[in-house]
Amino acid sequence: MSYTGKWKLHSVMIFDDDNMPLFLTPEEYLSSPMPYIDESDEEAVADEIRERGRIIGMSIKICEDGKLYMLSPLPENIPQEEVDAAVAAGIIKVVDGAIADEPKAWEFRDGELWFDTGIEGEIYEEKADSWVKPIDENGFFNFMNFRFIKED
Repeated sequence: MSYTGKWKLHSVMIFDDDNMPLFLTPEEYLSSPMPYIDESDEEAVADEIRERGRIIGMSIKICEDGKLYMLSPLPENIPQEEVDAAVAAGIIKVVDGAIADEPKAWEFRDGELWFDTGIEGEIYEEKADSWVKPIDENGFFNFMNFRFIKED
């Protein structure tokens, strides 16, 4: 399997009422309950729907040159001139028509894909490795509470 190319969001992990992980498709996630906000507050609901829309529009691009980009859709109704100005000012980076984080490094180790999350920290007072093996036994690219699937 070639890992380079675009990966689209497959599912979002949430926790059910029994605190067990549950994966929702983007459509299910978009319409799932919002117990942490006041659903009678129309503005809060609209903000949450916008945020969920941004989340379900996420993707990953793995490039041949060893760079991996986490991509988020550009906000709706933003004129192209504003996007161009933000790019020129170095405020955002755009890759494939989406907002991109700084690229992450990736490499093969013993035939398996690994990438540098850039997340630093300690576990039991020892520095944790920021490199992870994101591909699971089902071929999903896992990062945080998101699963991505390779686009054809």
